[in-house]
Amino acid sequence: MKKLFNDLKRDIKFKTAGPGHALTEETRKSTETKPKGPEKPRRPPAEEAQMAAAAALSRMEIKQHRHQNASGPSSLRSEVKELTAEAAFPEAQTLNSQGPGSAVKEDHTSFSVTGVYFICPLTNASISKSARDSHIKEAILMKFAADPARASIMMIHTFNKDKERIKIACETLGKYIDNICNNPNEEKYRKIKLQNKVFQERISELEGTHEFLQSIGFERKTLQVAGQENEEDFYVLNEEFLTTFEELRQYKDELLSAEPVRAQLDRRIQVFRPSPQAAKFELPSEFYNLTADEIKREQLMRSEALDRMTKLRTKAMRERDEQRELKKYNYTLLRVRFPDGYILQGTFYARERILALREFVHSVLEKDWIPFELVAPGGQKLKDESAMFIEVGLVPAALLTLTWDAEVLSDLEAAGQSHTSMLKQELLSNVQTLV
Repeated sequence: MKKLFNDLKRDIKFKTAGPGHALTEETRKSTETKPKGPEKPRRPPAEEAQMAAAAALSRMEIKQHRHQNASGPSSLRSEVKELTAEAAFPEAQTLNSQGPGSAVKEDHTSFSVTGVYFICPLTNASISKSARDSHIKEAILMKFAADPARASIMMIHTFNKDKERIKIACETLGKYIDNICNNPNEEKYRKIKLQNKVFQERISELEGTHEFLQSIGFERKTLQVAGQENEEDFYVLNEEFLTTFEELRQYKDELLSAEPVRAQLDRRIQVFRPSPQAAKFELPSEFYNLTADEIKREQLMRSEALDRMTKLRTKAMRERDEQRELKKYNYTLLRVRFPDGYILQGTFYARERILALREFVHSVLEKDWIPFELVAPGGQKLKDESAMFIEVGLVPAALLTLTWDAEVLSDLEAAGQSHTSMLKQELLSNVQTLV
């Protein structure tokens, strides 16, 4: 009986294994015995690689340059191993910074800084990067009630991005004003035909140009043209403005010399108590300058890096790679640790110079004349004030050390002056704790 059951089980197992075939035949596909539904379209390999790169880069943290602080966090190492190309490289020192391209909504509460902010020169308000352009536009439009001419000049230079077209438009408007001032009795110079080719090509399409003409006295009118049946639209200067030649010339000068209204980078100055977390950075995506296409190409660049490690590269090739790396960063978050342990933090453009950081430090000192040195991670003294942060590896964030001039400190002690903390008291009264 036991043998019978074993034989039955063997027969069932044999039959469920599918149809047999000779050893010389190709193995038949399972689709011959069991029809399947329509296959889902498979993505092309290139598209799959791009998606994989984007997903990996969204988790990846930006590498710190080789001379970054060796004691910095190394959480990137475990994630870098997920990328095949990275396996062949020595592990670099890293900042615990969040990289670009993240598909997950950023939680700004966990970042070292909530974002990049700017100071509007018209309102003195601190505004986020995302709201900067709309805030400036609104601030300019609000000036129309008080000073429409100057507001329209701001519009022309700020709302339009093509510098060459702006220059041509301003020069043409300036010529209109010159013709009026130099020929006050010539009626033809007080009229501008809107369908005129020059006006259409140089003036009409730019934002703010119509507002400027109206603010200096031009009115839009429909006039009969000699020799034509149809009327046409003109800008006609109101006669009341024929006595304001000096004012017109002043507006012309301002029009030609004006610059776009630009918001200034807000340093977002903060002072922290001494903390072992000083070298830990978590940065929002605003600190990086990678477009969607650059993110997709990043994986390809990493695989190409394997080839670069195995062959000689020319100087031009090395410089090209360096420039491509430098373009990744817009801003940098810098911290300066003072001898008493307090930590000063500020936001800078990645291409600002060491001099800007020195001036920033001087601005927060009670005695701003005391000389000091700034030491980058790795012990490099930053003596070249013309060097850009991005050139010396202080991007996208870095912790520097400040040291006082020893002789000056000795003189202060001899004079009985305390130097327990050199920071301004208003900053120390708002000191925070790093978490």
